[in-house]
Amino acid sequence: MTDPATDHTSHTQQVSDGGDVKGRIDRFVRSRVVPREAVLDGGGPAAAAALAELRCRAREEGLWALPLPVELGGGGLDFRTYAGLAEVEGASDHGPAALGSAPLLDVTMLARHGGAAVREAYLKPLVAGEVRTCYAMTEPDVPGTDPFGTGTRAEPGPDGSWTVTGRKWFTSGAAGADLVTVMARTGGSPGDREGLSLLLVPTASPGFRVVRELPVLGAGGQYEIELDRVRVPADHLLGAPGDALAIAGERLALGRTLRCLRWLGQAQRAFDLMCARAAARSGSRGPLADQQLIQSHVFDALLALRTTRPLVHEAVALIDAGRDARTEVGLAKVAAARMLQQVADSAIQVHGAARILDGPDELHITSVARRVLRPYE
Repeated sequence: MTDPATDHTSHTQQVSDGGDVKGRIDRFVRSRVVPREAVLDGGGPAAAAALAELRCRAREEGLWALPLPVELGGGGLDFRTYAGLAEVEGASDHGPAALGSAPLLDVTMLARHGGAAVREAYLKPLVAGEVRTCYAMTEPDVPGTDPFGTGTRAEPGPDGSWTVTGRKWFTSGAAGADLVTVMARTGGSPGDREGLSLLLVPTASPGFRVVRELPVLGAGGQYEIELDRVRVPADHLLGAPGDALAIAGERLALGRTLRCLRWLGQAQRAFDLMCARAAARSGSRGPLADQQLIQSHVFDALLALRTTRPLVHEAVALIDAGRDARTEVGLAKVAAARMLQQVADSAIQVHGAARILDGPDELHITSVARRVLRPYE
């Protein structure tokens, strides 16, 4: 009997010949991941145990790390094929981690730009889920995510190593990461376009510290980190000195498109919940599904989903073909963010909640409209 975690040939065969892989992932997320979300959101040992169990199940079912390279233990799917699966994985924030696709960005970046020592040390453990990574670019007191304002510095030592000093924030997953890719200045001054490099920093290094978790509306896991003269081996520089913007551009295009795909999955989940609620719930004037305002929410949400999906997959096709996708990624990112906000808001209203307080807007819309129209009857 083969071990599904190491038998790459049988894994790839399962992926290519397994029939409805998208349906299998959808069932996995909805039946296994979603019921464990409260535990997974809570963090700590209970969350770690739940995630480990889900990952074991994903391996057993031949669904582990589908977009990652076969030679590293993944399923070997190209990005365009994986894109449809990313939507259903993304129905839960924990879906990509449970199914082993979460490190796609870092595996792609390290495989393309890491030296031999980095590739040998980290790629297989990343795909196996044994090592976790994060990415640190944004800094306090720097407007937005402008990389030219980077003040974190990496000074070269006589042995070729680097000493990194600086502070970053909004670093996703930093508290549990084993490695952090840090954008730092190896030349120039803040404001310069040149002199930016990426270094892969082990978080166990002396001088690395997680300062605090940052409060972010609706999302956890964002951290501020400090690097106080952290020594980084010479072979942990990604690409050549000064390559940061080119490498980051590749990463951001892929990362933003992945985020859009997962937002589609979250929006579809909200849409399904909204429709189920409308069909099951009745008020004093009959079933919610018979109310025109509710039907309008359903129509507008479906329209937003259906019109956003082609934009996202247009970006996917260009990235998969290795073409310039900056315009398409920008369109997809904005459209997907607006779509998710709209669909989630509609689902909240149909569930009888409110944007702020005092009940769903539909209650006020209908009651005020009746009151205004009554004198005209």
